[in-house]
Amino acid sequence: MNNLNRRKFLITTGTTLSASSLSVQALGRKDKQEIIDLHQHTNYSGRNDMRLLRHQRALGVKWTVLLPAGRKYGLGAICGGNKSVRKIVVKNPNNYVHFANEISDHPECIKTIETYLKKGAIGIGEQKFRVNCDSKHIERISELAQEYDVPILMHFEHENYNTGIERFHKILKKFPKVNFIGHAQTWWGNIDKNHQQTVMYPKGKVMPSGISDRLLQDYPNMYGDLSANSGQNALIRDEAHAVDFIKRNQDKLIYGSDCNDLIGRGPSCIGARTIEIIRRLISDRTIQDKVFSKNARRIIRFPK
Repeated sequence: MNNLNRRKFLITTGTTLSASSLSVQALGRKDKQEIIDLHQHTNYSGRNDMRLLRHQRALGVKWTVLLPAGRKYGLGAICGGNKSVRKIVVKNPNNYVHFANEISDHPECIKTIETYLKKGAIGIGEQKFRVNCDSKHIERISELAQEYDVPILMHFEHENYNTGIERFHKILKKFPKVNFIGHAQTWWGNIDKNHQQTVMYPKGKVMPSGISDRLLQDYPNMYGDLSANSGQNALIRDEAHAVDFIKRNQDKLIYGSDCNDLIGRGPSCIGARTIEIIRRLISDRTIQDKVFSKNARRIIRFPK
């Protein structure tokens, strides 16, 4: 190719690429992808309300679900309780909703949760307390969730919180009308059939059909919360498996951040990294939309 023809080729190609880029940018503006963040906290590691709001705005989410702690301690993460999440929702009704929560085996657990359900809470959790996942305490909370038709978000952590994940199918069978959302280390570790329960952040190849995978497949009322380092680890430890796992469970997985950083973007933000990973692994916009918002909307009553 001579210099004149080469120059003409570059100009033509550059013009075509520029026009293509503009079209993509324009499409992005007209068709902005809705993202719902299923998992956030107030006062997370000391982050104040203003920084939380800025974080979520930078993350680009439409709706944020705020999950309160119980009365005595902050879910092991130092975060605010029912009053703190209610305060933000009242001030920001177009972008924030909240769940209700209380320590599972506290004598006033049901009374407290019901009080906030009546005030407008649209779910229960994050349940992260030292009980068995199939205990009478979880049964009582499930009965309340069934009465109010709201989901329950469960933190599964071996020997610490909601223990005995291998028995959780009993609760799913007993309360088929209640939607449960699995979260945390033991939930995500158990996508692997060969998972060692004492390992919190496993690495390496995943053997399909672990406990969590089977619960998602076998029970219509079981969902998965992709938030935190545990959810992200499940996506990146074996990316070939992750692609198949997302496709197989595309109607059951829900995006969340569970992020305590102050920026809402960049490598320090778990939420931003998880969004990028999902988009990189799954190019199908239909599946992305399910994970980012549509699955959440199926089981959570967001304001009109």
